[in-house]
Amino acid sequence: MRILALLPALALGACVAGPAPEIATPPPDLPAEFLFATGSASDANLAQLLPQDDLAYAALASQALADSPTLAEAIARIDQARASAARAGAQRLPQVGANASATGSRTNINIPSSSPFTIETEQVSYAANLTASWDPDIFGVLRAQERAAVARVDAAQAGAAAVRLALLAEIAATVIDWRTIEARQDALQADLDAALELARLSRVREEAGIAPGFDRVRAESAAAASRSRLASLASERNRLAGRLVTLTAQPMRQVLAVLAQPAPDLALPAAPQAMPSDLLTNRPDVLRAAANLAAEDAELAATARRRFPRFDLSAALGLLSFDLGDLLDEDSIVGSLAAAVAAPLLDFGRLEAEIDGAASEKRAAFQSYRGAVYTALGDAEAAYGVVAASDAEAAAAIAERDSAQRAAGLAQTRFEAGLADFLTVLDARRAADASGERAAAAIGRARRARVVLWQALGGDSKSG
Repeated sequence: MRILALLPALALGACVAGPAPEIATPPPDLPAEFLFATGSASDANLAQLLPQDDLAYAALASQALADSPTLAEAIARIDQARASAARAGAQRLPQVGANASATGSRTNINIPSSSPFTIETEQVSYAANLTASWDPDIFGVLRAQERAAVARVDAAQAGAAAVRLALLAEIAATVIDWRTIEARQDALQADLDAALELARLSRVREEAGIAPGFDRVRAESAAAASRSRLASLASERNRLAGRLVTLTAQPMRQVLAVLAQPAPDLALPAAPQAMPSDLLTNRPDVLRAAANLAAEDAELAATARRRFPRFDLSAALGLLSFDLGDLLDEDSIVGSLAAAVAAPLLDFGRLEAEIDGAASEKRAAFQSYRGAVYTALGDAEAAYGVVAASDAEAAAAIAERDSAQRAAGLAQTRFEAGLADFLTVLDARRAADASGERAAAAIGRARRARVVLWQALGGDSKSG
């Protein structure tokens, strides 16, 4: 009896064993502005960084959002997390059940024949019951577990948003690369046509005996170089088309038909102005890390609250009869009502170890969150810098192309007027060769840098 009297005191001692460990999770210290965002425009639209005016991108993005296996898998993870959250919420509600049984028994009892008592050695009983049980969750263990499950739903949703963001960004970048190859092909074809014209002129001059055959050889060599660069584009084009097959889950024929649509003007929209603090609410990977941190915080609370007693209420109402015909009689009604309490007494450190483990998980989740925040900050800073650098490169390449093409044109005009020799024309043409391709490639890199910036800033929910 003394041991029974000590049970409440021991249970109380378990309750006051100490609170859950406090783990500081201060907000990340972010700068007030991006260092490399000096050329950004406050009125620029984030969605304009994507090639939305390209019909090929619009069609491929729509197909990918509808059929991408990667995105479908991420959405299924959301449904899985929602099911877990629903189950955690249902744990807080009473559980009601029903059962019915028929039980037969036979006993073998040796009773003296002179005994006035008779005992039935064979017996059949019939029962039907309604049962109910409920954990009132006085100390909030189940509530904390439900919060953790709901946070996991938020993490799954942010994960799906991150997959969608990466999918659209890669499709946009691939379509831009495809259009860049088309522009490079046009520039190289123009170089080839010019080289072939020079070769024709040099052949005419050679046949007329007013120029050596060496001029024709050099002109044909320039044409061969342009053909070689044109031929190399095929492998790049095939690689990009194959990548789009993977991203959109569409057959190659369908992808190529979409890419055959005319290309829009290769514009370079202004970079939008953003603040580093925007990353905390716009970047899906940061939101996912924050949701995981919230889930681990709730898991730690649930684990720590297991130190407290657990109460359980249960009840049963049923019918019991030894004759099936009497099962519905009033005398067959039986019932029970019970209340139970259980508390940890001596577990030799098991629960403390679980609490320490949950605390470590929260610390790891916090560092993961900090890592996601500073990864986002670094991505955005780098993206702004790459946009500025690629714009400068594109401007220089365009100036080089225009200057070289103008010089080649002037040399051709002077040659036809007899004011310049063929060598001058050939040198000017050689300087102009590939300048158009380099300008097209530089413009493509500048457009691609804008897609990287779009992704680094967290994208836009209305894009795609």
